Amino acid sequence: MKSTLRQIGNSRGIIIPAPLLAECEIQDEIDLTVEDGRLIITPIKPIREGWFNNYKPEQDKDAWEGLAETPKEQEDWEW
Repeated sequence: MKSTLRQIGNSRGIIIPAPLLAECEIQDEIDLTVEDGRLIITPIKPIREGWFNNYKPEQDKDAWEGLAETPKEQEDWEW
């Protein structure tokens, strides 16, 4: 696909068509690098994106199950 650079203040920019953005999964932030004279645009995805997509809380085990509270734990702390 051919495009032209456009003046934006002291810089120049391009308009990236929506289908290309969607195919590359580019949303808001990108990382720009130069390799062998080519400009590489890489999408930046939010940290931990998708970590909980398949999370099923009903399958979690109770980590505190079976622990008994001692009388010492009921006392106020002194600092």
